[in-house]
Amino acid sequence: MQKRMRCVVAGVTLAAIALGAGAALAQKSGGTLKLYHRGTPPSGSIHEEATNSTVAPYMGVFNNLVVFDQHEPVNSLDTIVPDLAESWSWSDDNKSVTFKLRQGVTWHDGKPFTSADVKCTWDLLLGKSKAKLRKNPRQSWYWNLKDVSTNGDFEAIFHLGQPQPSLLALLASGYSPVYPCHVSPKDMRTAPIGTGPYKFVSLKQNEHVKFEKNPNYWKKGLPYVDAIEHTIIKSRSTRVLAFINGDFDITFDADVTVPLRKDVMAQSKTAICPLLPTNVSTNLIINRDSPPFDNETIRTAMALAMDRNAFTKIISEGEDDIGGALLPAPEGKWGLTAAELKDIPGYGDVEASREKARGMMKGLGYGPDNRLKIKVSTRNIAIYRDPAVILIDHLKEIYIDAELEVIETSNWHATVARKAYQVGLNLTGHGVDDPDVDFFENYACGSQRNYTGYCNKELQALFVKQSGMTDLAARQKLVKEIDRKLQIDQARPILYHGRAATCYHNYVKNFTPMANSVYNGWRLEDVWLDK
Repeated sequence: MQKRMRCVVAGVTLAAIALGAGAALAQKSGGTLKLYHRGTPPSGSIHEEATNSTVAPYMGVFNNLVVFDQHEPVNSLDTIVPDLAESWSWSDDNKSVTFKLRQGVTWHDGKPFTSADVKCTWDLLLGKSKAKLRKNPRQSWYWNLKDVSTNGDFEAIFHLGQPQPSLLALLASGYSPVYPCHVSPKDMRTAPIGTGPYKFVSLKQNEHVKFEKNPNYWKKGLPYVDAIEHTIIKSRSTRVLAFINGDFDITFDADVTVPLRKDVMAQSKTAICPLLPTNVSTNLIINRDSPPFDNETIRTAMALAMDRNAFTKIISEGEDDIGGALLPAPEGKWGLTAAELKDIPGYGDVEASREKARGMMKGLGYGPDNRLKIKVSTRNIAIYRDPAVILIDHLKEIYIDAELEVIETSNWHATVARKAYQVGLNLTGHGVDDPDVDFFENYACGSQRNYTGYCNKELQALFVKQSGMTDLAARQKLVKEIDRKLQIDQARPILYHGRAATCYHNYVKNFTPMANSVYNGWRLEDVWLDK
């Protein structure tokens, strides 16, 4: 009954958001849109980062070939609209897609945008260009992309190894901007240039990131606001209080927890705070190459020690969702249901699981008088630290004593990517609610984002198979079989899928928080202030 009510409430919330976004109101130009940020972005290069600490502030600098409609809360193939590509068409064999590009678009430095920029961007992501990305976290998204060719200045063709219905969704993500050929990856980190509605102005460590209106934006009349300022405040309670006091127009993306949301709504008469899924899972990562964690028994015991309901009760008063690798319903289309999870080890009776785990640990020589001492690493922001403390408490139940090691945002993803950790509490965000993103990015052998080193080549063959399936029902069935296997293998034990709020004041018009990815709704080109 509770789940059914959540579905109803979610439907009403999303309908209200969509109605508010589409209302016919008189737009106003001018003003500065003020947001707070939780920490200094690691860089301004979206293609090199794996965090919305970069995507949220910098998405407005760029355009994509295609983009998710910024006022449809649930992203899907049906909500994709043209951006730098004014149209596209698939070949008869569905192995290539041709994009007709807009003419007359210029980069922020005045140089013309052409098909060469499209090719340069994906050559960079595929590792084919002389210029190299320092980090390439989403190279695995394009495992099926063989080449990008051009036909004149305003046509680009993507050539695939097999049909892949999800390709357009990958290209529509906030993680998929087009970069300029004439700007180096190094310069894109510190002074990015795009074709988007806002131009980068400055970043000052631990203080701010600033952008100004692009007066030559190819969408005439946009953007409405003159500038966007993100002020960096590391303390979550301090920054939320500043929002309540009216110092900021919008909070950081999904920064407001369930308890804090209650405070905001009670103390601010103008705050709008829809509670939505983030499509970010909190998970346990274990370095399989670091003894003693190269032993499958100890990894399984650790997974069995987790009490998922305890996490959700403490973190979100029970509002977070328990699931497998993919986002559960109603907002998610692919995730395992509660009924499908109940017989997977670690999802059932917690005390029985822990008793089994203690037996495993004793079999390895550990016990009350010989406890394993480890470090649990996590990112130094509250949404990581808080569940990490709970994780450490759960590990004590199976004779593991852990010390918390916090790592700054600028170093976190690089640290886990090179596997310079033992055990970690991690958050995995999905740029798109599609299995191709999660499977290839987080579980494929050799992927930069496969932080645990899990590699199952037979299962990876199924990743490829499901990707090419055009029968939706058949694909969903296979996807669930794959997800189930990932949970049984304890590839990256999923603790919960988060729900949180992005709050904004009622004078911020035409802003639509997204409901199945926190990475895709930050273009902000047609948001205006009605103060």
